[in-house]
Amino acid sequence: MEFITAHINYVLVAGGLLGLFLGGEALIRGAVALAEALKVPKLVIGLTIIGFGTSMPELLVALQSVQQGAPDVAVGNVVGSNIANVLLILGVGALLRPIATTARNVRREALIMLVVSGALTWLAWVGVLSQRDGLIMAGALVAYLLLVYLLEGRKSEEDIAPKVSLSPVVALIWMIAGLAALIAGADGLVRGATAIARDFGVSDAVIGLSLVAVGTSLPELTVTILSSIRRQNEMALGNVLGSNIFNILGILGITSALSPLPVAPHFLHVDLPLMLAAATCLSVIILRRKPIGRLAGLLFLLAYGGYMAWLVKGPALLGLH
Repeated sequence: MEFITAHINYVLVAGGLLGLFLGGEALIRGAVALAEALKVPKLVIGLTIIGFGTSMPELLVALQSVQQGAPDVAVGNVVGSNIANVLLILGVGALLRPIATTARNVRREALIMLVVSGALTWLAWVGVLSQRDGLIMAGALVAYLLLVYLLEGRKSEEDIAPKVSLSPVVALIWMIAGLAALIAGADGLVRGATAIARDFGVSDAVIGLSLVAVGTSLPELTVTILSSIRRQNEMALGNVLGSNIFNILGILGITSALSPLPVAPHFLHVDLPLMLAAATCLSVIILRRKPIGRLAGLLFLLAYGGYMAWLVKGPALLGLH
C-alpha cells in the first residue's frame, strides 16, 4: 500500500500523458469525420479542427493548472512547448533528414509566429496577462484564421486533412470519448506533475517548462518523426509554426481571457527570451529559404539540452525559481 501511495503521482503523470495523446487522436479523428460528413471545406477542417485539436492538450492543461492554483504550469507549458517545438522537435526532424523551407506560404506563417512571440514577451513584461490581453490574443487568432481562409480558400483544393470514414454518430462518439480522455488526462498530468515537483522542491514553472511542455508536444514530435521517415518532413515545419501560433494566441489568450494570468519574473529572465530567440533563428532560416540542415538540427538539440540543464541547476544558483 505504501508503495502504491508513494508512486501514485508517477502513475497520474503517465496516465495523464497517455490520456492526452489518445484523447487528442480520438477528438481529431471524430471531428474530421463529422466535418467531412457535413461537407465542411477541407481548408476549414485543417485550420480549425486539426489546428485547434492538436492544441487541446495544452489548453486543458492550462485551464486545469489555473483552476488548481498553479498558473506557472500554464505559462510554462506554453512557453516550454514553443521552445521544444523549435529546438527539440525540429532539431530531431532536421537531424533525421534536412527540412525544406520552400513550401508555399511558410514565410508568412514564420513571420506571424515571430510577431506573436514578440507580442507575448512584451505583454508579459508587466507581470500579468490581463483579461483584456487575453481577449486581444483570442481576437487575433480569429483574425488570423479568417485571413488564411480568405487568402487560401479559393486557391487550394489541397487535401490537408486525413481521410476518415466514419458515420456521423460514430464520429460524435469518438469526439465525446476523446474530449473526456483529454480532460481526465490533463487533470491527472497537472495533479501528478505538481505533486512530484513539490515533493522534490522543484517549482511549478520548471515542471511546466520541461515535463508538461514536452508531454503536450508529443503529437508534434510523432508527426515530425513519421514525416521524416516518409520524406515529407516539410509537413512538420508547418505543424510547428501553426502549433506555436495557436499556443500563444489560443491557449494563453483563452486562459487569460477567463482569468488574469500572472507571469512570474523568472519567465522574463530566460524562458521568454529563449522562446523569442528560437522563433527568430527559425524565421531567419525560413526567410532566407535555406533548408534546416543536420548541423542546424544538432545546434538546436544542443541548445535545448543546455536549456534543460539550466532548468535543473541554473535558477537555483541565481535564486530565480
